[in-house]
Amino acid sequence: MLRDDLRTLWNEPRPPDPPGRVWRDWALLAVGLASVVLEATLRADVVWRPVAVVFAVWLCVLPMWRRTHPLATVALAFAAMIALQVASLVAAPREPVGLYTGLVVLVLVYALPRWGSGREIVLGGTLILVAFALSAATDETPPVEQVVGFGFLTLPALIGASVRFRATARERQLERVRSREREQLARELHDTVAHHVSAMVIRAQAGRVVAGTDPAAAVEALEGVEEEGARTLEEMRAMVAALRDRGAGAELAPPAGVADLERLVRAPGGRLRVDLGLDGEFDTLPPAVDAAVYRIVQESVTNAMRHAVNATEVVVRVTGDPQKVRVTVRDDGARAGRGRDGYGLAGLRERAALLGGRLQAGPGADQGWHVEAELPRGRADSGGHPRARR
Repeated sequence: MLRDDLRTLWNEPRPPDPPGRVWRDWALLAVGLASVVLEATLRADVVWRPVAVVFAVWLCVLPMWRRTHPLATVALAFAAMIALQVASLVAAPREPVGLYTGLVVLVLVYALPRWGSGREIVLGGTLILVAFALSAATDETPPVEQVVGFGFLTLPALIGASVRFRATARERQLERVRSREREQLARELHDTVAHHVSAMVIRAQAGRVVAGTDPAAAVEALEGVEEEGARTLEEMRAMVAALRDRGAGAELAPPAGVADLERLVRAPGGRLRVDLGLDGEFDTLPPAVDAAVYRIVQESVTNAMRHAVNATEVVVRVTGDPQKVRVTVRDDGARAGRGRDGYGLAGLRERAALLGGRLQAGPGADQGWHVEAELPRGRADSGGHPRARR
């Protein structure tokens, strides 16, 4: 068991897409260098002042690469510390060499388990332990203080590992949500297209039956419709076979859409009044877009019912034009924990992106929580005459 855990740790990859340098990195560098200057100037008991200053500056610069090169920065920092300890042991100065600003090395200790791979964590952690053991062996420090110092050194590493674990767990959960959303979208596409294509095949077959008195070109056209429809149905089923739940029902029924929003917002049990407004033509919406509009409104209204504090109303507006459909949902309440979307919104954002649109959610300018989505409408049926639903 222990061997398997160690092998898993050793093979753990780095977290993907580490962030680049931000203003906090430059602020940390500026504060560190300013502290070096002040400490070297004001402290009178600094041993080997030039060496101590160069060493502290070195430790202040290394954190600039801590996310992209966690092992390299730890190796350079603690190798320099070991070299300085060996030099101190040989020359035997009266006091320890170094500045208090060298505590910036704790940032590297945090970054190693946060951004390093499993191999880097093991190798870097070993180097850190060697440096600490050498320091404990050469310093005349009481054992209690050494234990406290070891805890102080390892605390940033524990925090970094905890942050990494939480970030990884959330990313995995988001990936599961995105996968479920893709699967649901694939099923909706399959069921809706299969429903209409099946009808097309049946009508084409019927056309062949009554086409005996028509010109030969009509028969050929109907045969082409039948062949193309059967091929489309076969390819669609093969494409989503790996995504669908084998145990789920195989009924071919279009999912809920814009036409079902009135029933959704009038459902009993809601504690808020929902003001629904539909403006535009929705009869010729592509099935995937129609279902996405319903899902966005459903998730947004549900979130408002659950989380909007002191809210009295949810305003839903769905507007359709020849190019796109726009959905806005806003409530008039206060909301805690606005800094992060829930998993439901993450799934809707994935669905909107798959359809070529976008979805944004966040606090309103004055109050409440706003959700806005734009979905491309797609090409409408050329022969249809859609009517506006109000």
